[in-house]
Amino acid sequence: MFTFLLVVQAIVAALLVTVILMQKSEGGGLGVGGSPAGLMSARGAADFLTRSTTILATIFVLLSITLAVIASVRHAGGDIDTSLVKSAPATQAPAPATGNADPLAGAASAAGNGSAANGAVPLAN
Repeated sequence: MFTFLLVVQAIVAALLVTVILMQKSEGGGLGVGGSPAGLMSARGAADFLTRSTTILATIFVLLSITLAVIASVRHAGGDIDTSLVKSAPATQAPAPATGNADPLAGAASAAGNGSAANGAVPLAN
């Protein structure tokens, strides 16, 4: 049903574009000029195109609303699939380092006696 209505809406949209482009505009546009000697007068053709535009636009809007309702009902209440969820592996805390726990302790002691290793500037007190 949804696919059928979608195809009908595409056809209505193409017809709507065609009818709009056939109308005579102030700037000339792609209007089709009617002659009084023809089957329909110019005014009759304009009335027909105006009515056709109104009818096709109404059908297009109604089809759009219908398709939106069908799509929302079709996808409403969907459950989330949790079958692919992986549990996080249990992580262990890293073991504390044995020995000097403060990595800057050696630098502080070197700065304290005034000598810097490798010619580096000692830390300010």
